[in-house]
Amino acid sequence: MRLYTKYKGKGFAIVSVSIDTDKTRWENAIKKDGYTWENVSELDGYSGSTAALYTVTAIPNSFLLDKDGKIIAKNLRGKNLEDKLISLMGQ
Repeated sequence: MRLYTKYKGKGFAIVSVSIDTDKTRWENAIKKDGYTWENVSELDGYSGSTAALYTVTAIPNSFLLDKDGKIIAKNLRGKNLEDKLISLMGQ
């Protein structure tokens, strides 16, 4: 959340893709976690086309995409994600 707030004005965006199969559970999780960015779900679990496209077989799973949609990093969290964002966008 902190990194999203810090970098969203510099072209950084988050899109959460859920692998839930229950719409109510998915919507409640968004509210509980306080996600203010784009949230999508096919409600097909691991068999959804987005999970298949990115070979998502476990959660959490994250991908850092460039402006053209090319994957430039995978599964960065915490300090590693922050370091990568600093290298791409500066302080």
